[in-house]
Amino acid sequence: MLIYLRVLKESFNFAINALKNNKLRTFLSLVGVTIGIFSIIAVLAAVDSLKKEIEGSISSLDNSTIYLGRFSFGPTEIPRWKSEQFPDVTYEEYQMVKRSVPNLYTAAYTLNVASETIKFEDKSVSNVEIGAVSFEYYDIESLQIAYGRFFNESESNSGSNVLVLGDEIANSLFSSPEQSLGKKVRLYGRKFTVIGVLKKEGSGLFGNSKDTAVFLPVNAARKVFGQNNKSLFPFIIIKPEKGIDNNEFIALLKQRMRQHRGLKPGEIDDFFVNQLQGFADFIDNITGQMNVIGLLISGFSLLVGGFGIANIMFVSVKERTNLIGIQKSLGAKNKFILFQFLFEAVILAIIGGLIGLGLVFIASVIASQFTGDFQFILSIENIFLGTFISAIIGLISGILPAISASRLDPVEAIRTGM
Repeated sequence: MLIYLRVLKESFNFAINALKNNKLRTFLSLVGVTIGIFSIIAVLAAVDSLKKEIEGSISSLDNSTIYLGRFSFGPTEIPRWKSEQFPDVTYEEYQMVKRSVPNLYTAAYTLNVASETIKFEDKSVSNVEIGAVSFEYYDIESLQIAYGRFFNESESNSGSNVLVLGDEIANSLFSSPEQSLGKKVRLYGRKFTVIGVLKKEGSGLFGNSKDTAVFLPVNAARKVFGQNNKSLFPFIIIKPEKGIDNNEFIALLKQRMRQHRGLKPGEIDDFFVNQLQGFADFIDNITGQMNVIGLLISGFSLLVGGFGIANIMFVSVKERTNLIGIQKSLGAKNKFILFQFLFEAVILAIIGGLIGLGLVFIASVIASQFTGDFQFILSIENIFLGTFISAIIGLISGILPAISASRLDPVEAIRTGM
């Protein structure tokens, strides 16, 4: 064990001397490894950060949550021209789902309406996202109330002119969010009473956030836009009870919808059942493909770096041929010479890898300053992965030079080096 520690120490010293004595050559050799590790870990860090941000954006929703509507969240075999003819889900169908679908925890009816301007006295905020939802949305989305409350079942069903403000909207219209409670704001040319303010959430992946949203009873919006407005894109958001078989639940849901719409056997469903678990799997698939493509592209840089390390090691063997001959003449075994050069190659590669990791860290800090709430993360796993890949590249690149050094004849080595 001690002899290997000694070999490691000597190899480290040789590597450091190579860096000091041949700065330009070593720099050019390590650039490839540095760029390769930087590329690979930067790609992995970016994809991990993107995936974490997406997961954070949908973390408030359970993966079993279902969106029922005439639009599909992902690829579908149904032609677009045909799906565009599908009818919207109706408020009556939302009531039917609540009434007749077994193992249902809750369901909410929502309308996707256009952004609007909201006013209070002489202040106004434009491009406000409007969430026209039924009262059950509060439990499905796990909304957090900072002041006041969310609208109740009675207010939701009757379409009362009440609303809940996002934190940013409340701060823009009032001197403090708590002062907004009970105040009347103007929306759609009507007066709405503020009954609650949401906790500050921060911006999401694509800039969307409940901080810039306003929630009002869906039936209040239906009074404004009418019952059959094709521009509203309604959805029924459904949350099954925990612990049930989701596939069985979806099958029963489809059966109830087909019965309600009078679809005959053989006719295709004229609605889509979108499950968040499917969306999460779709995101995993996309990020996985991004990882593979990024790794393939970055692999070429790392390949160049490996050739650079192999080149410097062959030169190192050539320069130290005389020393190798002396070591072998004094009794050094082939294994000792082999490990000596392997350790040196690995150490040089790790140095290049650590520089690459340092550059990734610096780049992630700088990038995070320009992307607001989106944070680039260099995880401990990626740091270890970068170091491990560097060591493997050093090992592979150094194996041939190390073997050639260990097989040198001591007499010929001394004579060649003289």
